Amino acid sequence: MTGSIPKRLELRFDDLAARSALETLCSSVRTAGGSAKLVGGCVRDALLGLPATDLDVEVYGIEPARLIALLSSQFSVDLVGESFGVVRLRDLPIDVSLPRRESKRGLGHRGFQIESDPQMDPRDAASRRDFTINAIALDLESGTVFDPFDGVADLQNRVLRHTTDKFAEDPLRVLRGMQFAARFELRPAPETIELCRRIEPEGLAPERIFGEWRKLILGGARPSLGLAFLRDCGWVRHFPELEALIGCEQNPRWHPEGDVWTHTLHCMDVFAAERIGIEREDLIVGFGVLCHDFGKPATTVRQEDGRVTAKNHDLIGVDLTRRFLGRMTDEVKLIDEVVPLVACHLAPIKLFGAKAGDAAIRRLARQVERIDRVVRVACADQRGRPPLTVERFEAGDWLLERARALSVENQPPQPLLMGRHLIELGLEPGSAFGEILEACFNRQIEGEFDTLEAGLECARAIIAEAAKTPTG
Repeated sequence: MTGSIPKRLELRFDDLAARSALETLCSSVRTAGGSAKLVGGCVRDALLGLPATDLDVEVYGIEPARLIALLSSQFSVDLVGESFGVVRLRDLPIDVSLPRRESKRGLGHRGFQIESDPQMDPRDAASRRDFTINAIALDLESGTVFDPFDGVADLQNRVLRHTTDKFAEDPLRVLRGMQFAARFELRPAPETIELCRRIEPEGLAPERIFGEWRKLILGGARPSLGLAFLRDCGWVRHFPELEALIGCEQNPRWHPEGDVWTHTLHCMDVFAAERIGIEREDLIVGFGVLCHDFGKPATTVRQEDGRVTAKNHDLIGVDLTRRFLGRMTDEVKLIDEVVPLVACHLAPIKLFGAKAGDAAIRRLARQVERIDRVVRVACADQRGRPPLTVERFEAGDWLLERARALSVENQPPQPLLMGRHLIELGLEPGSAFGEILEACFNRQIEGEFDTLEAGLECARAIIAEAAKTPTG
């Protein structure tokens, strides 16, 4: 299929303030003798019929100092970077830059020397971009599309292709390829896969790596395509917990889809189709789904009767999940919220099968913080097994209904007894406080009391029992 470049591309705006600012900017640049082009992802998104959000404007024909003065006279601006590279219009989703050359001078994503050149040829400027679909520009005055690397055709054919061999200078682009393939359902070109095979991470900053994973999880229409790209280009080796899933067999009775890697890819696509649109929740659950079977390679055995089992893989996966996430982020809270979902992803099935009581459900809620999270992970796990189909996840529905009745569907159980209550009972603050409160809370979870009055009686009994216990 050959790409048909539109004669004029109209932008769709949800942000009217951004549209007005863009019109003002374009007019001012034109009056000053320059020209402005919209570049990068916003043009790609416009070609896909998506609204213009984060806008990148490249200005030709105006020197840096003059451009800064021009922008500063009409907008509140921030200079991005130590030297002039990008001007951000404050409180607007607009970045303005001059075309620039990037020369590799060091390792990693930051190892570039940047030189602005307002007289640069637009094709040369586009050649520094990563993929052809991101190298398309829109002339803001005429509305015409500039497509030096046939990105329109690649976009229409759903192909992910690098622009030039300069792509290899920035290893982060491999992970950008991962999340682009997932977000826009793209098929990486063979030559791009081959080029990526020759690229090493070169000490990429963990936060940049995490940023690309975040985009895959929050924005991937089909995360499986991004993960498949990671495997095809060999970069899965840099994520050993994922690589270990490849070829790890499963019991075909429960997993007709194949190995644990294949299962995980199916689960991620199920998760993506059922995101709830709350970024924090989707990020936690998405990582929970990605990591839920990390423990299987270490626990999978074939029994004498030929059955394949992976006992305790849920528990073994805990440390592996911490290791995987810990290499990418120092956000301890996020890791602490993901790990229980891995440890407990079998809990909905187990509790449903045992027709568990209220105490077991409260204990689970305390462990995972939000039962609705673990149900989402378990649901993806159950539905990621084609050709098996799960029309209704009965165990999940049952558990959510029970949790809702106990007010622990989306929060852990709350202790009725607090430190101030122990002080009212005459107890002096000290090390015993925590132990008494924990003991009372455990009894509350077990259903021994459900009112403050009964909780105070429980505390009195524990205090009295402690007073009888000899010390020393």
